[in-house]
Amino acid sequence: MIIILLGPPGAGKGTQTAALAKRYKLTPISTGDIFRANLNDRTPLGLEAQNYMSQGLLVPDDLTVRLVDDRLAQPDALGGCLLDGFPRTVFQAEELEKVLAKTGRKVDRCLLLDIPEKELMARLTGRRVCRSCSSVWHLNFYPPPADLICPLCGGEIYQRADDEEVAASNRLKVYLAQTQPLAEWYEKKGLLTSVAALGSPKEVEMAIEKALG
Repeated sequence: MIIILLGPPGAGKGTQTAALAKRYKLTPISTGDIFRANLNDRTPLGLEAQNYMSQGLLVPDDLTVRLVDDRLAQPDALGGCLLDGFPRTVFQAEELEKVLAKTGRKVDRCLLLDIPEKELMARLTGRRVCRSCSSVWHLNFYPPPADLICPLCGGEIYQRADDEEVAASNRLKVYLAQTQPLAEWYEKKGLLTSVAALGSPKEVEMAIEKALG
């Protein structure tokens, strides 16, 4: 299977990606991991992407597609994969179809994690992260130590700038502007399934399993 997982920041995509990849024996693939691997290995595509990133520019769609194309051609992706963070636009979705068609593959399902904006804001603004080891806490669900010192590594626990209220609100607006046309595109193709992402991670996982049949 090739499954796309869509969802706003704070919806739990990372948690569900890990769970679904294990349950269905799919290779999890995210654009963030692809960028990091190519940058670390200093591949030609990675160096090209770095040229944009070092200037504070977004990596163009066509380069992102080439990076994803390269990753999907690797052996571990040929038996099925779970895409997190790609596609983000209708153009990328159209290009993904072409990439997959080269090896006789196609997208089987696009899952949209649906969650009210008020709940998302609470999740995002309450998140706290260790500056050293990136462990995650939450003021409401998993409170950090009172001294804000990470018990795992001794690092400082802080609120990321993009989790502050104004930044989080802007992230959601950007997500909605990008994703609504993309969700509609997959819906017209009969591939979109919306899953309520409220509840525990296990409850959401079970809802996704039911949606996949």
